[in-house]
Amino acid sequence: MTDQTFTHPSVLAGIAAGAGWADPTMNPADIDWTARRAAAAIPFPLVDGRPVNPYAPTGIRYGRNELGHWGEALAADAIVTASDSDGGRWLLLIERDDNHGWALPGGHVDPGEDSTAAAFRELAEETGLIADPTDPWVTTLPARYVPDPRASDEAWMVTVPVRIDLGHGWRVLPDVTGSDDARRAAWLPATDYTALALHLDIAYGGRVFPAHRELLADVLND
Repeated sequence: MTDQTFTHPSVLAGIAAGAGWADPTMNPADIDWTARRAAAAIPFPLVDGRPVNPYAPTGIRYGRNELGHWGEALAADAIVTASDSDGGRWLLLIERDDNHGWALPGGHVDPGEDSTAAAFRELAEETGLIADPTDPWVTTLPARYVPDPRASDEAWMVTVPVRIDLGHGWRVLPDVTGSDDARRAAWLPATDYTALALHLDIAYGGRVFPAHRELLADVLND
């Protein structure tokens, strides 16, 4: 079978427009990988000067698929929970505007930005919820690879999950509104992952973003 090569037209359009999220070079071998590999959250190899996803294969051997950044792109995601006055646990999710489903509020970590700060920034931008990063119930988890459906063997996502527990006894959960990259934001019942996915399907006809399924199952079923 011939190795598949694919880069989505949206990436090419981003390059043409000078978008900061897209590496301008079409050949990753032209990149100086010394600094990128040193800064990577998860080590990865090079083959003939080209980055290789440490969790390959993805089905796309060469090219960037729908991601603009060659190699590892670092994101941060906010896992925001709250418990109501009856003891039920709720999780804040956003509906992505790219038709990939419902996801945790989050996004790329800017150059020089702290990952935890990035999670709080993205939370505010996508839901309008302002949380306190100094709260003792905030926990930054280790970086982990996520199986993003937009990835390839040469471009992939790693995220830093940040758990933000807003506490117990809520009679009315905080207001949230989808904005930026989110069509909408909503609190969903999350006793465990199965309950979350079922409610999302019944109430919204939605599905969990594939990159966040394993992460959420690990967190909610813990």
